[in-house]
Amino acid sequence: MKPILSISDYKTIHTLLQNLPSHLKGKEVSQLQHEIKSAEIIADESISEDIIQLNSKFEVKELGSGKTMNFQLVLPHQANLNQNRISVLSPLGVALIGFRQGMTVEWVLPGGLKKLQINRVEKSSPIKDSSPSPSQTMRV
Repeated sequence: MKPILSISDYKTIHTLLQNLPSHLKGKEVSQLQHEIKSAEIIADESISEDIIQLNSKFEVKELGSGKTMNFQLVLPHQANLNQNRISVLSPLGVALIGFRQGMTVEWVLPGGLKKLQINRVEKSSPIKDSSPSPSQTMRV
């Protein structure tokens, strides 16, 4: 399975990865670089709303435990677990970006190999905040 990304998400993520300080370039960054290199890139207006993109809200079920989780996928400076916002650079963000509702993805997360079923995806407007730009603050 290869991920599907919109042109704007591809450009945003590519720029983010290019500008990351070297001390923040770990395993997830390498995995995300690999994922976007292998991704199918399509026009923004052609991407289906049931594909996890930046700012998408989604529900995922970890099939081993049966645990269901709801998150929004965001840029690192917008991440806030208290608000269920996870960074595209997080292990779960890297695992799921570009995949479609109904798909099951196997990925090595901090707790080991997990099988994740994407139950629901909804498009959401970009988060408007007064946080510093990604080049000023990086939180993974």
